[in-house]
Amino acid sequence: MANLFAIHSIGESLVSYLRHAYEALPAEQRAKLPNVQAFELFSSKEMGGGPNATEPTRPALTLYLYRVTMNEHLRNQPVTGASASARPPLALDLHYLLTVWAEDAKDEHRLLGWAMNLLHTHQTLSASDLNEDGGWRPGEMVQLIPAELSNEDLMRIWDTFQRPYTLSVSYIARVIRIDATDDSVAKAVVARRLSFGDRGETP
Repeated sequence: MANLFAIHSIGESLVSYLRHAYEALPAEQRAKLPNVQAFELFSSKEMGGGPNATEPTRPALTLYLYRVTMNEHLRNQPVTGASASARPPLALDLHYLLTVWAEDAKDEHRLLGWAMNLLHTHQTLSASDLNEDGGWRPGEMVQLIPAELSNEDLMRIWDTFQRPYTLSVSYIARVIRIDATDDSVAKAVVARRLSFGDRGETP
């Protein structure tokens, strides 16, 4: 299981994987792709539009976490071998929007095709792909699957951003299991001791 920083760790790991894969391309393959200026993890503020909107230097590829859901299959499932009193881990699915920013259709389409093919052939992130911030244990893996967004849902997302639509696809990273241990939670009261004496006497 991972720690409380796992959500950010997944996003950073995905961006780093895409960047490193692009940089490792043979020269003849890379020459057919646009000269990507940035691979970035975007926040909600950066995706938002308006006069102060962040505009990536194009061509660029960004990853934005737009939704987090509880995994319905592993929700409240205890860890094998754990004590009966142990809390089950928090099991999450992370929904990302992968967006290509380019000046023309050729760069936009080629960069998106490369990124989608890469994630199609590399559908899991192993412990070696995940950065250390998440506290991942050896053997842990996160699965990457394409998400089917309707045109209505996709347009609604971009309407919220108040930006013109930009070519995007959605992926789900699952399952992220976060250790439910929380030392800040007070221990339950299991016993109470009372003393009684005569009126006016100190017990």
